Amino acid sequence: MSLANNYVYNLLKQNKHKLYLVGGAVRDYLMNKDTHDCDIIVEDISAKEFCKEFSKDNEVATVITLDEVNNIYRIVMPDKINYIDVTNPINNSLEDDLNRRDLTINALSIDIKTEELIDLSGGQQDLKNGVIRAISEENFIDDPLRIIRAFRFASVLGFEIDKNTQAIIKKHSGLVLKPAVERINCEILKLFGGKNAHKVLLDMDKVGIIDILFPIMLDVKKVPANTHHHLDLFNHSIETVKQIQKIYENSDKEVKEHLERIDFGGDTRLAHLKFAGFLHDIGKFSTWTIEDDGRHRFIRHDEIGEEIARAILKKSKFSKKQIEYISQMIRHHMYPSSVISAPNLSDKIYMRYVRKAGDNAIDMIVIAKADRLSALGPLVTKQMVDDNINGLNKLQDFYIKIKPTLKPVPKLLSGNDIMKILNIKPSKELGEILNNLNEAQLEGKVNTKEEAIIFVQSYK
Repeated sequence: MSLANNYVYNLLKQNKHKLYLVGGAVRDYLMNKDTHDCDIIVEDISAKEFCKEFSKDNEVATVITLDEVNNIYRIVMPDKINYIDVTNPINNSLEDDLNRRDLTINALSIDIKTEELIDLSGGQQDLKNGVIRAISEENFIDDPLRIIRAFRFASVLGFEIDKNTQAIIKKHSGLVLKPAVERINCEILKLFGGKNAHKVLLDMDKVGIIDILFPIMLDVKKVPANTHHHLDLFNHSIETVKQIQKIYENSDKEVKEHLERIDFGGDTRLAHLKFAGFLHDIGKFSTWTIEDDGRHRFIRHDEIGEEIARAILKKSKFSKKQIEYISQMIRHHMYPSSVISAPNLSDKIYMRYVRKAGDNAIDMIVIAKADRLSALGPLVTKQMVDDNINGLNKLQDFYIKIKPTLKPVPKLLSGNDIMKILNIKPSKELGEILNNLNEAQLEGKVNTKEEAIIFVQSYK
């Protein structure tokens, strides 16, 4: 990446005011990474006035107020991809502003006019050495979200957190829930989006952060390895995250592009899928039994896990789309494997899966593969694993081949139609009938309006 080739930077350089590029944009520039978001500090005019001027000079740039109290504004460029976050320095001092930041690698600045690099805390050297280092303990106390941010950057960049920063994190781990849950959620998903999420989760557990952020893991940790799992349940969950990442990296273009889609907010499907992988077995402790022969059973753990996940995610204020996706991944993480274990596999069975899974067909297959590769207990043979993965690959190939020809399942009857047929009012029962009718269509049992009417009449 070259600053000279960045059209936003060039626009800023032509501006008359005293401007500094700060934070992530500088970090990405020094790591030769492209970036579409620029954080800048303006010294000689209020951030609000600067944004008004800049927007007027560039005609179609849009200004959004992010935080009026702290004087933070966003300029959205005409391409709707690049944007500039603008503020004034703390205490009207660039030095004070940089010294109040979280990590040395995020406390770098470039004078936009002279292109001089300003590094007050050794961030450039830490970038070269791959080190995550806190600027000060006080900064972490002031905003404990920085505890999670340290792990997030370790996950995304593959850097190591230095020992002094680890000590700060451990000392103040009890503050980690103090920030707003929305801010915590954002960091967690960015963490799961990182290539090294599985390693970082283990590091977080060493300092007690996992049990604070996810108390359900206290129960998960009580389930030991067994004949089908070579790892205890907690480490199996982390191994599943690792395997999802590996599967993504080794996948064909169609799968990679699907998992890179941003459909639930600002983070990829891959990030959400890895989060689901971490939580996929949270229903096992509640359903855990040991039979007379010593076999561990977890009957309906997928259903119970979905219920637990919905409650956790709702309490943590994740969006409805995020809750639905993650919960569905947990509920159906075994479904693709059950499909391919049918005695007489056929295109009809494959198609039923495709219709039922919809846009999440690839995601469910990936989490099913990861779950299989993360459970290699003494009774699991290589042949069992190979057969499962090969079967899932065939199901995935079928979906990718058939997807361009798919059409929506036709709506044969509306809710009003059903209410008239059964003489009922809007109710939970109506919703169940609509869902069951849809299932019957997916399974090929109902194909016409007449058949749909007969199906609904059976509820009388």
